[in-house]
Amino acid sequence: MSKRRAAGRGPVSAPPIPGLEAAFEVEVQLGALEDHGVTRAGHRRVVPIVGGRITGLFEAEILPGGADWQVVRPDGAIEIDTRYSARTADGGHVYLRTFGVRSGLPEILEALLRGEPVDPAEYYFRLGVRLETSVPALAVLEQSVFVASAIREADRVRYTAYRVT
Repeated sequence: MSKRRAAGRGPVSAPPIPGLEAAFEVEVQLGALEDHGVTRAGHRRVVPIVGGRITGLFEAEILPGGADWQVVRPDGAIEIDTRYSARTADGGHVYLRTFGVRSGLPEILEALLRGEPVDPAEYYFRLGVRLETSVPALAVLEQSVFVASAIREADRVRYTAYRVT
């Protein structure tokens, strides 16, 4: 690509290299896994979200009623697709949606499914996080991309979300 001048803006340069800034911590409490069996989409599992907490850039309580609509792929990896809401102390709402993958050796994924403690270094669990809110003070969250590294425990998922700079 040639280095052309955009009307008064100087030479065109390479895009910035992204970095990560820790933004917020999430602890999602989970209900019992519902195995829906093999559907046209694949092996479908639904894990209810029954509560939890968000701390960091904003503080909020995760409300019951969301879920993780998982698909277990033939290679054993699990496609993550969560949707849930949280309420701030002043009554505002934040809608969160995550998408990602959890993968690892079959015996590690089976141990996680049984609720056994597993070192997070033994499996891969990464998420993209999207936020939506009508709270003016939190609207800036909608203008960034967030990624997360997550941990699956017996009855919860914990993750740290990072703002991509």
